[in-house]
Amino acid sequence: MEHNHTLTVELGDRSYPIFIGSGLLSQPELLCRYVKGGTALIVSNTTIAPLYIEQIKTNLDSQNIQHDCVILEDGEQFKTLEAVQTIITTLLEKKHNRQTTLIALGGGVVGDITGFAASVYQRGVNFIQIPTTTLSQVDSSVGGKTGVNHILGKNMIGAFHQPQCVIADISTLSTLPNREFSAGLAEIIKYGLIHDAKFFKWLEQNISKLMARDSDIIAQAILVSCQTKANIVSIDERESGIRAILNLGHTFGHAIEATMGYGNWLHGEAVAAGMVMAVDLSCRQQWIDNSLKQRTIDLLKNANLPVTSPTNMTVDQYMSAMSIDKKVINGTIQFILLKGLGEAIVTSDYNPDFLKATLTNS
Repeated sequence: MEHNHTLTVELGDRSYPIFIGSGLLSQPELLCRYVKGGTALIVSNTTIAPLYIEQIKTNLDSQNIQHDCVILEDGEQFKTLEAVQTIITTLLEKKHNRQTTLIALGGGVVGDITGFAASVYQRGVNFIQIPTTTLSQVDSSVGGKTGVNHILGKNMIGAFHQPQCVIADISTLSTLPNREFSAGLAEIIKYGLIHDAKFFKWLEQNISKLMARDSDIIAQAILVSCQTKANIVSIDERESGIRAILNLGHTFGHAIEATMGYGNWLHGEAVAAGMVMAVDLSCRQQWIDNSLKQRTIDLLKNANLPVTSPTNMTVDQYMSAMSIDKKVINGTIQFILLKGLGEAIVTSDYNPDFLKATLTNS
């Protein structure tokens, strides 16, 4: 990819850039410009650290920035308050003050934990996102949602805390296993469904190139996804309105993750199955026709993603998990559903019998 791209998340004095391109990790000045206080803590996990942490350390050394590291276990099941405690203990032991910067090097789990630790350490310090998975590059690293899971629900403990910048180096995706790569495509496909019919059609035409990891096509998909998310977050940072449409499939998906056990279904896999359920419910409501449901299923299948929910989950398990979703208002579960391709709505105005039919796939 010849051209690196820079987008901006427009949030007034808290605006920040997203850098997208290849080889960005080998540009020390890009990272160091955003480490304001002369000290940093790199947070990574056991999978990513051996691949990229030395490069980050070298970059910091080149500008004489003092740094320490925390290496977490890899996996959604480790996205806990214990992990945050580990980070904070290191910050205190190594005497990091309020001018320090946390650097999240890894996928969505590392980014969420690090951002949350940054939001609470001494009431808030700076942090930088260096996402290394498809999912984190197009979704979780952008927009300032941070947090950890509770055994009863996903992302139930967290804060809005925007990073100083996001550095999405597409070259890091070359080391990503196929399953993780596909999981990230679920969020990319989501942007087409909720907001951009043209992008959805482009994905249908280019999915085989995406799966073959054509770097130009990947760069384009990440660019459009980040631009869409940045625009939506700029309008509605704290999800009081339109930002909720970014959760298409997530209410169902989070229920699958929590019930099946974090880490058994990857987040993107659960979201893919959840999006099919959302499209199915929209279909039953007669807001969209069956052909869009079929196109969604075909595209997800071509991305090697699951299109059916776990066969052993009951309606009660879904309802129980979904009833503590953050989108529940006055006891009613809100869903993100479609009125058309690229046209999502947040609604509690659906037929409960149709919901049950969707949950039982009957």
